[in-house]
Amino acid sequence: MLTIIHLLAVMSPGPDFAIVLRQSISFGRKTAIITSLGIGAGISVHVLYTLLGVGILISQSNSLMMVAKILGAAYITYLAVNLLRSKAKPNQSSSITLDNNKKNQKKAFMIGFMTNVLNPKATLFFLAIFTTIVSASTPIAVQSLYGLWIIVTTAAWFCLVSFLFSQQSVRKKFLNYGHWFDRVMGLVLLLFAAKLIIEMI
Repeated sequence: MLTIIHLLAVMSPGPDFAIVLRQSISFGRKTAIITSLGIGAGISVHVLYTLLGVGILISQSNSLMMVAKILGAAYITYLAVNLLRSKAKPNQSSSITLDNNKKNQKKAFMIGFMTNVLNPKATLFFLAIFTTIVSASTPIAVQSLYGLWIIVTTAAWFCLVSFLFSQQSVRKKFLNYGHWFDRVMGLVLLLFAAKLIIEMI
């Protein structure tokens, strides 16, 4: 039951998916996989605060939930604005290479990490899982295994997305209109941010 719900949640389009898709097309497989691992690492934060009982506190406090949504909307908006400002690059489609710059790879990991940590969708998912499906009497060790399973499967799913969308034939088609692709991804993220803001009103 937990596995099915998690797979449905992680496979549904959201900020994590949009970021991995953008990284795959714009920077290649290595950067996209590193971003995916960052998303997996971000999941560990949700697991940790849920196991510590902070999740229950957040779920019962409207103000804390509001803060989480505001932070999430602000970060997603920041990413969206950067993508919307993307400009055309000459001969972009001819440079189908992996990004091996270590500084950029660290940045890619942090983008994945922060996108997931500040994603209210992930917060709400963990609150739902660990306050309804997982019983309070479930041993911490078992809850930890659930959390570890979710971390691994999330990272694996986004690594698969990275692999599929970073293939040269796919990248070539998108990179012919690279700046427009970035702008579309920016618009998608902006819509997610707007949805969060509307939910807060």
